[in-house]
Amino acid sequence: MTAPRTPRIPYGGDYNPEQWPQQVWDDDHRLFTQARIDTLTVGVFTWSLTQPAPDTYDFTHLDRILDRAAAENRRVCLATGTAALPPWLAKQYPEVNRTDFEGRRHRYGRRHSFCPSSPAYREHATAIAARLAERYADHPALLAWHINNEYGGACYCDLCAAAFRERLRATYGTLDALNDAWWTTFWSHRYTDWDQIEPPNALTEHWRGPDHTAFQGITLDYFRFTTDALLGCFLAEKEVIRAQDPDTPVTTNFMGMFRPLDYHRWAPHLDFASWDSYPPLDAPPTWPALAHDLMRGLKDGAPFWLMEQTPSTTACRDVNPLRRPGELRLATFQAIAHGADAALYFQMRASRGACEKYHGAVIGHAGRDDTRVFREVAELGRELEALGDATLGARTPARTALLFDWDSWWALEISDGPSRLVKYQEVVHAYYRAAREAGADVDVVPVTADLTTYDVVLAPVLHMVKGDLAGRLEAVAARGGTVLTTFLSGRVDEHDRAFLTDVPGPFGPLMGVRVDEWDSRPTDVVRPVRLGELTCEARLVFEIVLPRGAEAVGTYGADFYAGTPAVTRHACGQGEGWYVATALDQPGVHWVVRRILARHDLLGPYADHPELETATRVSPDGTSLLFLLNHTPEPAHLTAHTTATDLLTGKRVEEGEPLTLDPLGTAILRTR
Repeated sequence: MTAPRTPRIPYGGDYNPEQWPQQVWDDDHRLFTQARIDTLTVGVFTWSLTQPAPDTYDFTHLDRILDRAAAENRRVCLATGTAALPPWLAKQYPEVNRTDFEGRRHRYGRRHSFCPSSPAYREHATAIAARLAERYADHPALLAWHINNEYGGACYCDLCAAAFRERLRATYGTLDALNDAWWTTFWSHRYTDWDQIEPPNALTEHWRGPDHTAFQGITLDYFRFTTDALLGCFLAEKEVIRAQDPDTPVTTNFMGMFRPLDYHRWAPHLDFASWDSYPPLDAPPTWPALAHDLMRGLKDGAPFWLMEQTPSTTACRDVNPLRRPGELRLATFQAIAHGADAALYFQMRASRGACEKYHGAVIGHAGRDDTRVFREVAELGRELEALGDATLGARTPARTALLFDWDSWWALEISDGPSRLVKYQEVVHAYYRAAREAGADVDVVPVTADLTTYDVVLAPVLHMVKGDLAGRLEAVAARGGTVLTTFLSGRVDEHDRAFLTDVPGPFGPLMGVRVDEWDSRPTDVVRPVRLGELTCEARLVFEIVLPRGAEAVGTYGADFYAGTPAVTRHACGQGEGWYVATALDQPGVHWVVRRILARHDLLGPYADHPELETATRVSPDGTSLLFLLNHTPEPAHLTAHTTATDLLTGKRVEEGEPLTLDPLGTAILRTR
């Protein structure tokens, strides 16, 4: 099953009319029509309303909400509401409340506070989901099911401890196998009974927080357990929905590059991927682009839904800057360029009270239609309405892949060496950014993905090597492709045990190097690296490389390893393996990646305009759409690389003619 079929990009977002009287509903729908809003996400936090007591269900409000939506010709993404417990459930069954990392059992409060191993939570969550499905499966407004909301968080209670042990039994079979995987002969940790195993937390294996653990193996397995425990809650709700409604697509909203949960383990169970985009402060445009491409990669390149973004500002940070005029439009078209088939907001009307009352909204507290934000939302709605179905179902024809691996992320950042200053996301983003700013389309895919269609595979800080990955990467090079990996890659197996061979472990034959030593330094220690005519800066980790068939492309310029290779290239089959032994600055990463892309003729037609983002989608009928996004406050003056028609303006441009994008402007060029 795939995403819902719609005649245009669904446009709207999170709507909570249960907070408001009928008069406000009337105003809302009038404004929705004005803004071309046709899709509403409802019921996300209505559990205490629809089930006010253990044996009492009241769907009066939801009936009115869905009936009104249908009467207004709007569709609904209906949530099960199970992300926030009703107070009576926490009071009657205290075990549904989580136990935190420090071992404290929490009392009722906040949201996302449930224990995923609690039978009482599962029983009541599936019961409310089943009743919702029974009641609304055939409702004319129903477009998709939205289970829970932004899953996350871990629990360390006795129920989770017991479930963790059962998972370990199923995974390892015997204590001997578990002891070997976790290397428990270290520090006299050898287990002789399953009941001796405790969840790794502040009271057991950790100190100074979740990333400091004495035994990486047990902590990795608890990360995996938490992912699967929460996935089990999702699947339990999906199962009861499917029993009543076999046809309506089911999803839950992810959070992009969210470290606690391995979304690749969830992906097969979603009918379509969706996510909430709230980029960090001052993030470059390639940061949300990377998250978009990661979400697209969850379902083998199928389009995803942008389930949430703010129309103006957020309310969850110490400082919450406002989106400037034009930035919302640009961010929305960026999501569409990278595979979004829906553009939805949080929130439709600003809440009057509680912690999100100052979060951005399409409609503010005063309910006006003449605010700048509402006018921008309405104008964008008109553009999307005019665009129709031109982009729906379109896919990205990328020949460059970037491997993204939660296990490597976890293993790298809980390791006690060589450096805790290396952040997985930052290194991965640096290589992604270089490829995107050079004009290459990039698929962000798991390490299990089929790599046979890619000419270039970027695998930065791939700390953990699992299964047959090394052999599949060698096959990419053997047929003429190029594979890049970096420092701290190829270090450990799936249990976080060091390979008993030279670094970079299984990647050694492909890279043609041996790493004997590595120097780790604080961020203020800089080593120059010479790359052709460019001298760039390197930081954090400096691996000392001995070529074993590879040639030096870049060399260190300081310390006792001055003159030794910092970047190497190794001929392997008909292709190449590139190894980057240090954390290059962005100009250095750009230099390396552009040479790799140039070898395969993958530099984009506007590669000399790094502030201009390009992305390609190909519609089901073969129509090619090139998105041009100007991320600067100045006009972008280009020369059209081909004859095309801009779908947003209807203007035709001939190859070789001047092509100008407005500040923060977008063009969607239909080239055939």
